[in-house]
Amino acid sequence: MAALARQAAILVAPSMSVAVTLAFSLLATMAKVLGDDYDVEITETHHRYKKDAPSGTALHMAEIVARALGRDLKQVGVYGRQGLPGERPGKEIGVMSLRSGDVVGEHTVSFGTLGERLELTHKAHSRDMFARGALRAVRWVAGRGPGLYSMHDVLGIA
Repeated sequence: MAALARQAAILVAPSMSVAVTLAFSLLATMAKVLGDDYDVEITETHHRYKKDAPSGTALHMAEIVARALGRDLKQVGVYGRQGLPGERPGKEIGVMSLRSGDVVGEHTVSFGTLGERLELTHKAHSRDMFARGALRAVRWVAGRGPGLYSMHDVLGIA
């Protein structure tokens, strides 16, 4: 892909949603500011026909938070809990997947500590928003020089 990007403008993104892309940036900031004093839990809900769990968006959110906190997601990621797992380890990042009805997609990242919790939630009510984001990206990338671009470039955010 890098070789092709030297010849043409290529846009790669884990989600074509404008709001999800913004959420990715906000999550990095939230994690850095809140730090290790806050527990991180990610829940995602999708329709009953979804094949993968957790969703790619939820995994990307977990990777962003882990990177911002200087953690290795492979070491601290927990995907569901059952039984008596004991006290929650401080650096754990929990990811829970729900499948229900016709939910297009919902993602919540919760940062909780003793006395307060801050949550960032995105709810997709229709798949149209992915198409609108893709159209915005196409209009932005049209006429650009060769390079590898992302939705962050389209939105002008880091």
